[in-house]
Amino acid sequence: MPKKVRVAVIFGGRSGEHEVSIRSANAVIKAIDRKKYDVLPIAITKEGKWLPPQESVSLLPTSVQSAVPTKETSGDIALLGDPSHKGLISIDHSGDARERIDVILPVLHGPFGEDGTLQGLLEMADVPYVGCGVLASAAGMDKVTMKALFVEAGLPICKHVWFLRSQWRSDPAKVRRRIIKEIGLPCFVKPANLGSSVGVSRASDNNSLTKAMDLASEYDRKIIVEEEIVAREIECAILGNDQPKASLPGEYVIKEESARFLDYTEKYSSTGNVEFVVPAPLSKATTEKIQRMAVRAFRSIDGAGLARVDFFLEGSTGRLLINELNTLPGLTEVSGYPKMWEASGKKFSQVLDELIELAFERHREKALTKTSR
Repeated sequence: MPKKVRVAVIFGGRSGEHEVSIRSANAVIKAIDRKKYDVLPIAITKEGKWLPPQESVSLLPTSVQSAVPTKETSGDIALLGDPSHKGLISIDHSGDARERIDVILPVLHGPFGEDGTLQGLLEMADVPYVGCGVLASAAGMDKVTMKALFVEAGLPICKHVWFLRSQWRSDPAKVRRRIIKEIGLPCFVKPANLGSSVGVSRASDNNSLTKAMDLASEYDRKIIVEEEIVAREIECAILGNDQPKASLPGEYVIKEESARFLDYTEKYSSTGNVEFVVPAPLSKATTEKIQRMAVRAFRSIDGAGLARVDFFLEGSTGRLLINELNTLPGLTEVSGYPKMWEASGKKFSQVLDELIELAFERHREKALTKTSR
């Protein structure tokens, strides 16, 4: 019988998207093929503490806990990086309960997981991991850098300006004047390095603009302000390394007009006010254009593994703009990424199979690069 691949699913993390990450991990562990893989759950707390598998699994729903057997450990977990053996070994602090790790499947959203920090650790340990590398992860996390790369690739984006938190706090009046002059109101204010609409606000006057800037500055030192685009919100999923493929696009449909944008609650609650429709009702030409642009956006950041690319489609003009790219998109039960691939003919378990194989493929390819003379 073939030996099972040991997959470490890392989730939680020091991010405003901690809870979303737990929901993504739950969905991944439910869907992964247990005949092929042994799953080792590793949670990171909001304070940055890495938990042993037994404690990690306790953060997941009861229905998943019984399906993930874990060994008893003493104390916190440590990861032993050993590039000579091509990977990581998890141990407890007593040196017992050693667990071989063949591949890492990070399900961390936001800073300290999606931004290249974890990817750098895994590169140092020389272990295969799912998803984008250090550069693509960092560029995909920072909305300002990401948009600059989109422009370089000839992709259309909305108007935006950005500021440091220190600029806002030292001279808020000057920042407000520049926003109104260059972007106008209403506009959207966002932390530059976060997702799931955490810290995002719509500003329509000076008072709401001040509140929006204050909120965004709580979550990041860099704040981006974008023009409001009245448009349909379309998404497209990407899967692949050097030859990425695009899924059928999906669309978030907001049923109540009072909800002007998809905030955190709307994205992850079951209020019924938001419906994700896939395939999105689009012409064949528009669908293919979105797929081509999504692949180009993925390549512009040197992506690998997976990503979700978000678009604005203006109804009045038909203008198509790229909003952003997410290198570790939500994988929860309500997230668009697995739904788009399911509509494209791939079950979530198949997508996870491909992502793990792509991790090994990229690791083999990187091994061809000389590291010494």
